[in-house]
Amino acid sequence: MENLIIYLLAYLIGAIPFGLLLAQIFAKTNIKNMGSKSIGATNVLRVVKESDPKLAKILAIATAILDALKGIMPILVAKFMDYDENILWTMAVLAVFGHCFSPYLKFEGGKGVATGAGVLAVFLPFEIISAVLAWFIIGKVFKISSLASLGALIVLIATSFIFHYDMPMINTHAPIFVIAFIVIYKHIPNILRLIGKQECKVI
Repeated sequence: MENLIIYLLAYLIGAIPFGLLLAQIFAKTNIKNMGSKSIGATNVLRVVKESDPKLAKILAIATAILDALKGIMPILVAKFMDYDENILWTMAVLAVFGHCFSPYLKFEGGKGVATGAGVLAVFLPFEIISAVLAWFIIGKVFKISSLASLGALIVLIATSFIFHYDMPMINTHAPIFVIAFIVIYKHIPNILRLIGKQECKVI
């Protein structure tokens, strides 16, 4: 029962739509009805930028940080309380699932990139550094957020087998693949637009 409560908390905290809340509070804008209709930092930037470019950057950065922290903090608290590594990894998966399928938004949500990066940074710091570098380089060259995110995901999976081939404590890459599957699933519309060369750039 205790584990179930922990899992539920990880899911519900991960489901908090910070991008939606910040845009509504500070920009008086409902990003669920505009742009890509996602609750993530990219859509916050895209939508709010139309009326206030400076505020858009601030809110987008704040969204990315808060989306990462809502995955990180519960895991760190559980880790401090000496919970098993398997429980921590389950919390990580549930935080990403919560962000992407939020009960507060009728089980809709964001793409899971910032929250996924946050929870994985707790376990795989070198892989996340590599992924962030890939995200930055791809984003800088192509200026397409979804392409940068998917490229970073590929780099993260590849480097996880380089730095942590045996995955200490849990001996499996399964949680990483589950998180990757969720992120890719939420990016299917973006992938289709990328194939059709119709994906919007973030300039």
